[in-house]
Amino acid sequence: MALLLITSFIWAFSFGLVKDHLGGVDAAFVAFARLALALLLFLPLLRPRRVARGLTLRLLAVGAIQFGLMYVFYIQSFRYLAAYQVALFTIFTPLLVAAADDVLENRFRPAHFWTALLAVAGAAVIVYSGMGMGGILAGFALVQASNACFALGQVMYRRLARRKREWRDRDAFAWLYLGGAAAAALAMFLVTGSQVPRLDRAQALVLLYLGLLASGVGFFLWNVGASRVTPGVLAVFNNVKIPLAVIVSLVFFNERADLLRLALGGSAILLALYLNTSKNEIISGSGSDSVETSK
Repeated sequence: MALLLITSFIWAFSFGLVKDHLGGVDAAFVAFARLALALLLFLPLLRPRRVARGLTLRLLAVGAIQFGLMYVFYIQSFRYLAAYQVALFTIFTPLLVAAADDVLENRFRPAHFWTALLAVAGAAVIVYSGMGMGGILAGFALVQASNACFALGQVMYRRLARRKREWRDRDAFAWLYLGGAAAAALAMFLVTGSQVPRLDRAQALVLLYLGLLASGVGFFLWNVGASRVTPGVLAVFNNVKIPLAVIVSLVFFNERADLLRLALGGSAILLALYLNTSKNEIISGSGSDSVETSK
């Protein structure tokens, strides 16, 4: 669970950075550049012989969905939405995580659904400001497509990590970034061909931060953390980044926020997390939901 919290802190900076510095840059290029940097970071750790060929193909597919397509949709949404609106629309991710897990497991667990819904309500209290719906439907659709890709990828990787294995997460994670970079490169080729946009110094530095830390380190910590907790806890943590993003905006970007909304919404998210952990649904506990941790 600590890995998910650390990653949430790292990602809390991403919304403002993307909007302020990269909102006008081709989304597919930004997605490809971030994932290519992440791939370079983990390429020295790749151990192809420890991963079966069939598993390699599944990891490539997970990376293409969770990272590649997700980023293309996510970054493109900043052309239509403000950063806070993008954050708002990610509140549906926990429901999609719970739904994806239940669909793949061919079952329905009401407890996960209700705690995920409570987390969604808490995040909505924080970011909702009575905004109008005119002109944002396209952005909303893009964010939901991004949410769906991210949710499905998390659950797919968690299912792979739960099985008995001879490989460690760091041995195979480069395959995920390779799949994501390939999907983003294909999207970039289809949209802009081989044209590469020019970046100023600030944009290049932001892209380095997003690629190496937020994407490279962040996704690794997130997926490892996701493999060690239950779907209910994972669903809740998908919204922890929203109150953290508000705090980052207050402290580092001098933005204003409704402190009462922050307190109420943050309390709802913490309550949802407590309802999961108090039932011994974290990996360290016993039960059918426990999974093998990475070596």
